Amino acid sequence: MMTGNSLVQAVAFYFLAGVTLASAVGVVTRRNLVHSAFLLALTFLGVAGLYMMLEAEFLAAVQALVYSGAVAVLMVIGVMLTHRDNMDQTNPSNAMVVTGAVAALSVTGAIVWAVLSTPWKAGKGAVVPVADIGRRFLTDFSVPFEAVALLLLAAVIGAVVFFKGGRVQS
Repeated sequence: MMTGNSLVQAVAFYFLAGVTLASAVGVVTRRNLVHSAFLLALTFLGVAGLYMMLEAEFLAAVQALVYSGAVAVLMVIGVMLTHRDNMDQTNPSNAMVVTGAVAALSVTGAIVWAVLSTPWKAGKGAVVPVADIGRRFLTDFSVPFEAVALLLLAAVIGAVVFFKGGRVQS
C-alpha cells in the first residue's frame, strides 16, 4: 500500500521523466533551431529535477546552471551564426532516420540490459559537503579545470571562425 508521500514522489518522478523524454524527442524532431534549443534546456531542467528527487542537490544545481545556461548561450550563438530567411529551415531533415533509430534502440537495449543484470548494492558512503568540492576544484584540480576552460574557449573561437567563413592564417 502506497502512503501519501510515496504517491506524491511517484507522480513527481513520472511527471519529470515524461517531460524529460518528451522534450528530448522534441529536440531531435523539431525543424526550428530555436525550438530545439528551448526543448534541450527543458530536457536538462527535467534531469535536474530527477537529481533533486535523488537528493543530489549539488548535481541538480550544476545541471540547471551549467547545462541550461550553456544551452541559452548555444541558442544565441546558433541564431547568430544561422543566416536563413525562414527559421523552419535551420534543422534540415536527415535521410538516416532509420539507421539512427536502430542505433538508438540498440544502445538503449544495451543500457537496459546492463542496468538489469548489475547486482546493485546500497552504499554507505560519506556525504561530501559542497564546500569541499569547491575547495578541491580550486586547489588540487585547478590546472585541469583551467585547461578545460581554455579548450572550450578555443572550440568556441574555432566554431565562430569556421561558421563565419574566415580563413585561418598559418
